[in-house]
Amino acid sequence: MKFFKKNKMQSNKEVTDTNEPTPQDELLNSTEEQKVEEQQNTEENPADLLKEELAIANDKYIRLYSDFENYKKRMMRERVDLIKTAGADVIASLLPVLDDLERALKSMENSATDVNALKDGVILIQTKLKNQLSQHGLQPIDSLNKPFDTDLHEAITNLPVDDESKKGMVIDEIEKGYMLNDKVLRHAKVVVGG
Repeated sequence: MKFFKKNKMQSNKEVTDTNEPTPQDELLNSTEEQKVEEQQNTEENPADLLKEELAIANDKYIRLYSDFENYKKRMMRERVDLIKTAGADVIASLLPVLDDLERALKSMENSATDVNALKDGVILIQTKLKNQLSQHGLQPIDSLNKPFDTDLHEAITNLPVDDESKKGMVIDEIEKGYMLNDKVLRHAKVVVGG
């Protein structure tokens, strides 16, 4: 009996020993605990991630919106400046013509005896003015003896003509028309044969 009791005690001892956690059991338990924690973290994590992503997206949106507003304000300022100074180069090129006209007026006050010299001076000033304007894209519309074109001409009146070939043609030009860079700046005021 003693033997039996001893074996029984040893077996109880073994049983009690198995209840104590072994390193393998501790590793398994800790892994399971980590998995449970990870699951809890992943359950909370998507909401936190979404909040972070939303905050980042809002920040980017606000920055982009403010950049765009600054761009619009800058473009408006530049447009206003451009409008204010758009004709500066044309006006600067016309200043020598203005100087020539002032000189011509002074010379007419002092010596108005030579009409041909005054006429030649005015013709030179006109030529200089035309050259300056043509350098900036201004071209006269050639209208005389051309077919009447509503895109280029404005009819002042219609006069009867004997020659059939002159019907619908421009027979006189009251006011010259001009084009600026292939766009009509001013329509020519003309008389059309009818």
